Amino acid sequence: MVTTPESLRASLDALGVIEPLFASAVARIGYPAPRVREPGYETLLRTIVGQQVSIAAAASVWAKLEKELGAGCAPDALLSRDFDALRACGLSRQKQGYARSLAELVVSGVLNLHNLPTDDEEAIAQLVQIKGIGRWSAEIYLLFAEGRTDIWPAGDLAVQVEVGRIMGLPDRPDEKAVRALAEGWRPHRSAAAIFSWHHRHVGADAIP
Repeated sequence: MVTTPESLRASLDALGVIEPLFASAVARIGYPAPRVREPGYETLLRTIVGQQVSIAAAASVWAKLEKELGAGCAPDALLSRDFDALRACGLSRQKQGYARSLAELVVSGVLNLHNLPTDDEEAIAQLVQIKGIGRWSAEIYLLFAEGRTDIWPAGDLAVQVEVGRIMGLPDRPDEKAVRALAEGWRPHRSAAAIFSWHHRHVGADAIP
């Protein structure tokens, strides 16, 4: 798990033994804080609500949804509302489709968010059954909500940029190259991803 400062530090230290360039970067800018979200339906619904809108806009829509549906926007409550009621809360037709897909999978028991497969690829395959949740969103959920230790969102642009910088590459590696680079970092790729985002926001200017 990478859900506590201690566990994240331990994973980064182990990664630094495997790849000294990460150890050097950690020494330069310090350790990141863990990123933790609550596992379950609400986190994924918030992900859908927040797609392609500002943080402030997402918060406004969520507040209206909770006023309409109750705290946590329970799936059965969401499914009981018609298009106009959800539209009045700020959910577009497309996002309503995504939200209903999530709610239906949860209510039917097809998707049990508190008992996903321990195999990461199998868990991703279950999560992408939800309309609007692609591989990247599934990986981010498993990383932050479940604290899995070896999730590697290689399609993330920031990860690609910062891995290139940390590794001293002349150009940004693409997704395929980043996946190949990280094969040797197993089972600490989650720590590598979290540190890559930390490097982007805190330490890119500290590169000598």
